[in-house]
Amino acid sequence: MRVSASVRRRTRWVAAALGVCLLTVSVTGCGVTRGDPSKDLTMLIPNSPGGGYDQTGRAAVAVMEAEDITGGTFEVTNIMGAGGSVALTRLMNAEGDDNTLMTVGLGVVGSSYSFALPHKLQDATPLAQLIEDQEGILVPADSPFKTIDDFVEAWQRDPGKIPVGGGSSPGGPDHLFPMQLASTVGVDPRDVLYVPYDGGGPLTSALLGHKIDVGFSGLGEFEGQIEAGELRVLAVSGGERMTGFAKEFPTLTESGIDLVFTNWRGVMAPPGISEERREELIAYLREMHASPEWQQALEDNKWIDAFSTGDEFGDFLAEQDARVSQTLEELGLL
Repeated sequence: MRVSASVRRRTRWVAAALGVCLLTVSVTGCGVTRGDPSKDLTMLIPNSPGGGYDQTGRAAVAVMEAEDITGGTFEVTNIMGAGGSVALTRLMNAEGDDNTLMTVGLGVVGSSYSFALPHKLQDATPLAQLIEDQEGILVPADSPFKTIDDFVEAWQRDPGKIPVGGGSSPGGPDHLFPMQLASTVGVDPRDVLYVPYDGGGPLTSALLGHKIDVGFSGLGEFEGQIEAGELRVLAVSGGERMTGFAKEFPTLTESGIDLVFTNWRGVMAPPGISEERREELIAYLREMHASPEWQQALEDNKWIDAFSTGDEFGDFLAEQDARVSQTLEELGLL
């Protein structure tokens, strides 16, 4: 079963606020016949419905349910707050729970530093990296910045007067990307006026409400606003142009800016599960990755296939942790 971006956008989520910074949204199953309840799983999503984590996690769940890969069904639970730190804390507190998974990415690595968590992402159980994803540079339709050159020239003159934002906390991809772009074009990253938002929804509102001038994020979350002409894309961050609706958007390198930046997402389990169970969960994800349905999801969402599992993914997480901590130290944020 394949869930299109348009269908996902039309889905109405049932939400309940729990405390100041925690919002959980649960949808059980994807319309398939329930199998053995003992094999039912939970997929935690560390951000709001409709965001990049949500799209990736729900696409993976849809494929595994449609193909009956696990023998059970999934409950998908969105946990908002603190850039993914609330969700990561819940995952760590579920030690030994071998029926819980969580979609993760670079933003969760950054939030663990931004919110001074006592644990890091790699302290959980690495299962698989799934994708890489380009970032885009977005402006409202009526922005005076018509090209990436327009924005960069204004940014170089006075970066403190141009508020920019992203859907992640400091250390996350939407923060790291503008900081690396600033450094590349000769702007001191410490002078950048960056405003963090908790996912693509709040970032969209900030852009359309002119609370910020420029947004940095993955484009999949903004397809509707881009196609409607409400937002414009100045450039994308990958080494090549994207496909589909985004094929017209130039890369930074095409514009003479020597920077390629990609985000990534994967799946973790809580700490303390058995090696046998870890291998079983990895096998589920391998079978999902090999399916035509997942390959279609990659194409539909413009994702870059970046599949790796187990210890290889664990080594990658250690590298990403070092990448984030070094950047935050350079910015004086640690």
